[in-house]
Amino acid sequence: MVFRITVFFFILFISAVALNAQSSFGFGCLGFVGGYGGFSYQEYKPNGLNNYISTFNDKRSDSLVSPMEDFGKAQGYRVGLNFFRAKIENFVLTTKGYYQSISEKHESLERLFAGTQSTTMKLEMRNWGVGVDLGISLTKFVSWKVLDGAVHFNNIIFTKTENLTGAQTNIEKYKTESTAFGYSIGTGFILEIIDEYFSIEGLAGYTKLSVDNLKTDEGVWLTENENSNIPMTNFIHSGGFNAVIQFNVGFPL
Repeated sequence: MVFRITVFFFILFISAVALNAQSSFGFGCLGFVGGYGGFSYQEYKPNGLNNYISTFNDKRSDSLVSPMEDFGKAQGYRVGLNFFRAKIENFVLTTKGYYQSISEKHESLERLFAGTQSTTMKLEMRNWGVGVDLGISLTKFVSWKVLDGAVHFNNIIFTKTENLTGAQTNIEKYKTESTAFGYSIGTGFILEIIDEYFSIEGLAGYTKLSVDNLKTDEGVWLTENENSNIPMTNFIHSGGFNAVIQFNVGFPL
């Protein structure tokens, strides 16, 4: 909690410094505010989940037509606001907030005496984030984002759905008990299409993320595997490479 508060006030401090600096340099406006949206890709290491899948496949090895694949690459969308973006000499400073929703889904298929059974597993990551990035103008139209940092608050949902021919569909949904805190750091570029008003932005970096366990709304824990009563403790062991491509629209303050 202390770290989160520190980061929050750090962002406010950076914004205040930017405003003061811009006045010192004689800018005639307060900068730009705007929105953005785009595609997001995230790699991660769900050790606990993939161990669960390994046991799942082994248990059904005689009946599986198509085994369940491992997880580790999610994609989706990100939308947000650039609270403040301004150029100070050759530097570009941005403070921002966003909402991101990414997911990954796989399916297995079995042939049983009673018919065909499909099992779908879906992992959803939904998070809110706030961040700061500092860039430098290389040309009139291209800026290099030297450093992009953000903190984010993640909610994870894991859904397992079983469909057997002629039988009722069985759905199990597990969630994080509390918000999982993480952070990301990266670098990228900004390509100005219409100076300050419309741009394309790219980001590549690393995301820190870990989730120990999940449970249903009824309080049932996701276990290490189908044959165990022990709650899973390393659902997502760590994060990994992430990339974002987004379109920015700005408005002068």
